[in-house]
Amino acid sequence: MPDLADIIRRHGPEYLARYGHAMPPSHRRALADLGGCRTPAMGGRLYVCDHCGRFHYAYHSCRHRACPACHGPDTHAWLDARRRDLLPVPYFHLVFTVPAHLRDHFRSHQKALYPVLLQTAAEALIRLAGDPRYLGATPAVLAVLHTWSRTLVYHPHVHLLVSGGGLDPDARWKSARPAFLVPVRALSKLFRAMLLDRIAKALPDVPLPPPPRRQQWVVHCRPAVHGTDRVLQYLARYIHRVALTNARILALQDGQVTFRYTSAADARARTITLPAQEFLRRFLQHVLPKGFHKVRYYGLWAASNRQRLAALQLLLASDNPPHAQPPVDPPDPPTLRLHQSPCPTCRFGRLVFVRRLRRGERAPPGDPIARTRPA
Repeated sequence: MPDLADIIRRHGPEYLARYGHAMPPSHRRALADLGGCRTPAMGGRLYVCDHCGRFHYAYHSCRHRACPACHGPDTHAWLDARRRDLLPVPYFHLVFTVPAHLRDHFRSHQKALYPVLLQTAAEALIRLAGDPRYLGATPAVLAVLHTWSRTLVYHPHVHLLVSGGGLDPDARWKSARPAFLVPVRALSKLFRAMLLDRIAKALPDVPLPPPPRRQQWVVHCRPAVHGTDRVLQYLARYIHRVALTNARILALQDGQVTFRYTSAADARARTITLPAQEFLRRFLQHVLPKGFHKVRYYGLWAASNRQRLAALQLLLASDNPPHAQPPVDPPDPPTLRLHQSPCPTCRFGRLVFVRRLRRGERAPPGDPIARTRPA
């Protein structure tokens, strides 16, 4: 089956010819890096088998933050680190969605408004959770920005993973009710007021589009009933890539791309077919501005609270064992370095490093090129 790099290599030049004059640098870089991933364009390493003497070329990965073929070990490392940070308590999963009439505004001012969106969602939740009528304490908050729907349509929203409890002003732990953290309607209104105010301050010279009548701001809040680790695994999939995996791409034929998605209405697997140029447009609108961090930590997970968090983990683990997280199977060990791998040709010898390959340096004609792991 084709992958994203195949689509970019085949249809990226036409896309650049059509829209290159209006493309931001981050989109140009994404096309160049993802199209060249694991090809001579990235350079690599040359190995020789110590048994049969065959040469093997291993080309580097692009390591681009949007590439679906890179960052497997990084994803496992991030997931392991977050598991170590978990408090032994239940968790809630919240989703803050930007209303439709503001989405074009966000797409045109990503660098200014994405940080505002993340910070506002977390601070609105923390402010309401601090109200003594609800939780009356500061929880641990992990915020992750997503900008896509299941069919790659632009749909900015923020996922929050929030501890079911927090520290009150007297530094005592307070647990949330089993199925209630804060009132969703009050949270929606607070989020709306805070976000509109901060957008106006971030872009004082850019008028906001008028909202339609009876515009609702959607905030979902529910306990992580299927397990906190399941929510973490969902978020981890897109920490080091965006929008879709290569496994979802089913076909590239006659300038059309077909990929699979899960319907939100009935949770059934469906397919959609788009012209390759439209597919690339939809994908590229989710490439984030250079230097932007789409994962943020607030409340008890803020960097300033690391020591307090460690103390809380020990305290709650001893006082509240029923809520401890279930054991999680460790991820598969990282792949061995290439020079420790068996020769793909003879399956007996070992690959020995010869030299580095410059960017653009191809295998000489007649040399066998093995399909080996990337260097």
